Amino acid sequence: MVAPLLSGKATDCGVTAKDNRLFFNAIVWLMRTGVPWADLPARFGKSNSVCRRFRRLAQKGVWEKLFEALKAPDLERVMLDSTILRAHQHAAGQKKATPSPNAWVVVAAE
Repeated sequence: MVAPLLSGKATDCGVTAKDNRLFFNAIVWLMRTGVPWADLPARFGKSNSVCRRFRRLAQKGVWEKLFEALKAPDLERVMLDSTILRAHQHAAGQKKATPSPNAWVVVAAE
């Protein structure tokens, strides 16, 4: 879903990106951790290169297209019926305790 939207494919003019998945993972890692660009781990490549590519894609509006492609489907019109849902066997509640035979013995008042 993401690959056709990212630049740097073999069909694009200019330099082909080495690994779009690695770049996307770098951006996700940066957004989740909130660290500055300079603290990007070396396994993702040079932080300056990742930053420049991110900014170029932002200027082209690629990130908005990506978020639109990845957003959850509209669940406003979904109807779930209990006949198609199966509950776990323990979801029915706690079993009722059976009374012992001595529980019903009435003690006579003196």
